[in-house]
Amino acid sequence: MQATPVIRPFFDEPTNTVSYLVWDPATRDGAVIDPVLDWDHKSGTADTAFADRILAAASQEGVSIRWVLETHAHADHLTAAPYIKARTGAPIGIGEHIRDVQRIFRPVFDARDVKPEGGDFDRLFRDGERFPLGTLEVEVMHLPGHTPADVAYRLGDDVFVGDTIFMHDYGTARADFPGGDAHQLWRSIQRLLALPPATRLWMCHDYKAPGREEYAWQSTVAAQRAHNPHVKEGTTEEEFVAFRTGRDAGLAAPTLLLPSIQVNIRAGRFPEAEENGVRYLRIPVRMKGGAGAAA
Repeated sequence: MQATPVIRPFFDEPTNTVSYLVWDPATRDGAVIDPVLDWDHKSGTADTAFADRILAAASQEGVSIRWVLETHAHADHLTAAPYIKARTGAPIGIGEHIRDVQRIFRPVFDARDVKPEGGDFDRLFRDGERFPLGTLEVEVMHLPGHTPADVAYRLGDDVFVGDTIFMHDYGTARADFPGGDAHQLWRSIQRLLALPPATRLWMCHDYKAPGREEYAWQSTVAAQRAHNPHVKEGTTEEEFVAFRTGRDAGLAAPTLLLPSIQVNIRAGRFPEAEENGVRYLRIPVRMKGGAGAAA
């Protein structure tokens, strides 16, 4: 049995995202999972204060960051992965089905500079692939449904689940993004819930379930099976899909969807700066009614 990793969460309240610094206590080799780039949507300003907190913690703990790991191409925050890579030399890894996500969104944003076959990332992980983190072993679990590319990272009894599932008193992720699928999401969740009951599940987001006053991001398989209102024991796939499809139909697009997707499918890389030194993101515009004629 491998050692238990040391896990330090960092919560970004503006995006309700949890990033993690994880390391092997024997070697102090570590990884950063789902790092957030500070982004002011109103001014179009990016900053690294949140990522700097993670780097400072790693320095204080004597942790050498060996990997930056993404669970998927997020639609609700921009990633700080390239900044951490620049500071530490750690390669950026993601599931190999990021290729599918890029094929979906490259034409949406006319993002011709996105490198083919996931080339903006340093490592594309296959389902079931294992790699070392010091003396620890990380197992990659492909969990499609929220997006085609979602993966979880399992280190023994600890699993970083991305957006596949939320806290056991809150529920599950949406499945209506392009390439998402509620049936696939159900099956991915069942794969997680088939793990040993005491397995710790580390969330990528929390939104405070009704009645809960504090943010939380650590659950267990047993708690999910017993209490998750969307997938607890006794729920069928048909019931889940009907619920998820109906609920998703009424959800608004995430506030940071447009900047997040086009940056994150590039592994956090912004488009090259123009002659004035400014980088520009694109906003697809769909004209409805007579708006096209008026324009």
